[in-house]
Amino acid sequence: MDRTSELLRSGAWLTRERVRLVALAVLVASAAALVFLIATSNGLNDYQGRPIGTDFSAVYAAGALALDGEPAAVFDIAAHFAREKAIFGSGAEYYGWLYPPFLLLIAAALAMLPYGAALLVWQLSTLALYLWVVRAILLHAAPDGDARTPRLDPLWLLLAVAFPAVFVNIGHGNNGFLTAALLGGALLTLERRPLVAGVLFGLLAYKPQFALMIPLALLATGRWRTIAAAGITVVALVLVSALVFGVETWSAFLAATRFTRAVILEQGGPGWHKIQSVFSWVRMWGGTIPLAYAAQATVTLALAAALVWLWRSPAAFAYKAAALCLATLLAPPYSLDYDTVVLAPAIAFVAADRMRQGFAPWEKTALAALWLMPAISRNITQLTLIPLGVIVLLAAFAFVLWRASEDTGVPASVSGNPQPSL
Repeated sequence: MDRTSELLRSGAWLTRERVRLVALAVLVASAAALVFLIATSNGLNDYQGRPIGTDFSAVYAAGALALDGEPAAVFDIAAHFAREKAIFGSGAEYYGWLYPPFLLLIAAALAMLPYGAALLVWQLSTLALYLWVVRAILLHAAPDGDARTPRLDPLWLLLAVAFPAVFVNIGHGNNGFLTAALLGGALLTLERRPLVAGVLFGLLAYKPQFALMIPLALLATGRWRTIAAAGITVVALVLVSALVFGVETWSAFLAATRFTRAVILEQGGPGWHKIQSVFSWVRMWGGTIPLAYAAQATVTLALAAALVWLWRSPAAFAYKAAALCLATLLAPPYSLDYDTVVLAPAIAFVAADRMRQGFAPWEKTALAALWLMPAISRNITQLTLIPLGVIVLLAAFAFVLWRASEDTGVPASVSGNPQPSL
């Protein structure tokens, strides 16, 4: 084995100083790009005429419609687009509202603020939740540390903030931080606070496409209290939103899913290079819609079978948590690159566990590749039509399965060392 292969296998190339320098370089470059975007903006729009925070413009316009007593209009493309033009100018590009009505509760609250303040509040508050959950994962699994005696290397904060998916999400003004916080927090609390975990899983229903793999993992391990809490949470969200915004808003949402399927998914409205799925891979390479659905269904079924096996196995919980995060992104035909913020909890679970148990061959390099992927996947995919993000996610899932199959640990609940809560 040559020296390069040995360095990659052992992860010896990932010295603390090298990791710190790379993270700082990514952070500085990303921050500079954001400063440039704001400095060259014209009012609410950037130098290309797009609303600052692009996707957040749809959230803000939807909230404004809801405040005006027209919540069902957010699912009417013409009405929603007209409100976006009224806010961002007649030349505004359309950004659609794709979420269930209960997210209008947050959108309406944010729309009470001026646009810039609303965007800042949304991003900073959800970023804080994301960082809190990542820290909690590392803290509770850190070597020789627990919730009372934190001994985390401060490098964790730099890696969490500089994670390239963070800046993809900020650029879009989107909800990746919230998704990562809810999923990571639910996994962290699953063993000792199953009801809290269920509520957090239930709140993830604002991204219904991510509900494919989570119930399977819970059912496979008989976590009935968590399932019940998640179900009650979803029902409560539906009822509250129906009471506040009217039942007709739900009818409008269900009718709008046809547009979401046909234009956003099947025709690749956001751009195939942004969608992280096997479906988008097939469509980008010229495959038909039925072929894309068939390929996605095949992969989703394989993910489901593998996930059930893993969650019923005696492998370390860190691998189970990481696999669920990866499968959550890969299973639906529609997930975007800002959703890869969810990889941060996956990396944190495995890294913290391995720092205590010792890293196996290739693990450090695999985690580094997963951390770096969001920085380059979009551009590489757009330029070469090679779906780097999907390939890396599939490879990471396969790697986790391989490591789990060799893991000789016992479940935390059996060993007497359950995964602690927040």
